[in-house]
Amino acid sequence: MNAPAKTEEFASPIPAGVYAETVLNVTHYTDRLFRFTMTRPQGFRFRSGEFAMIGLMVEGKPVFRAYSIASPAWAEELEFFSIKVPDGPLTSHLQAIKPGDQVLMRKKPTGTLVLDALTPGSRLYMFSTGTGIAPFASLIRDPETYEKFEEVILTHTTRDVAELKYGFDLVDEIRNDELLQEVVGDKLRHYATVTREDFDHRGRITDLISSGKFFSDLGVPPLDPAIDRGMICGSSPMLKDTKELLEQAGLHEGANSKPAEFVIERAFVG
Repeated sequence: MNAPAKTEEFASPIPAGVYAETVLNVTHYTDRLFRFTMTRPQGFRFRSGEFAMIGLMVEGKPVFRAYSIASPAWAEELEFFSIKVPDGPLTSHLQAIKPGDQVLMRKKPTGTLVLDALTPGSRLYMFSTGTGIAPFASLIRDPETYEKFEEVILTHTTRDVAELKYGFDLVDEIRNDELLQEVVGDKLRHYATVTREDFDHRGRITDLISSGKFFSDLGVPPLDPAIDRGMICGSSPMLKDTKELLEQAGLHEGANSKPAEFVIERAFVG
C-alpha cells in the first residue's frame, strides 16, 4: 500500500544520501493504478518485502513517500506499484512519469514484511488490498520464500475486477519464467477477491476468512499457529480486522527484532 501519513520536503536541491535513477518502463492499469520500473543503483541492497522512500523534484524541492519495492532482491531493476492521487503531493506528479525521466530514492530501505521476521512454518499467507500487493510481488518472486515454505497463498482484494490485473500479471510472469517456475512449482496459490463487482470470489477477505469460505475455497484447514504464517499489507481497517482474526486463531505478531507467526506493514497507514 502506498499511502503514508506524511511526506518529506527539503530545501536543498537533492539531499545527501539520495540516488537519482532513470525510469525504464511505465504501465497504466486503470485510472487509479500504475506500475513502473527504474534503474537499480549500483550497491543498493534490500530484502524482498522492504520499502524505500522515493520521490521527485517538485517546484525545486524533492518530495518523498514510502513505496514498497515490488521487485525481488535479486532483480537488476527496481519495480513499484502505485496509486494515482489527483492532488497528492507526490503521486499527482509521479503518475505522469515517462521512460527516461528521473526518480529520486533514499539509500536505506526498511520494513517489517520480511521472511526474517517470521518463525519457521509450512504455509505462508500474504493478505493484501489494493497496492498492498506490492511487497508480496517482491516476495513471491524470491526463491527464499519457497525454500522456507511448502505453500504460499497470495490474497489480493480490490474494489473492481480491473484492479486485480497487476496480481494476475505477476503470477503469469512467474509461470512463464523457466527459472522461477522451477523454484516455485505448484507452491504458489493466488486468491483474488472483489468487493464491488461480480467475480469468482466476492467480498472482503476478512469476511471470507470469518465465514470459513476462504478456507473451503482453497481446500485448506483453518489457521493453525503451529504451521501457518501471515503477512498483512493494506488499508488501515483491513490491517486491524485481519490482525484480530489471526490473533483469534492463536497467531502472534512478530517483528525484525522478535520473529513470530505474522507481521504487518504499518508504514503506509495515516
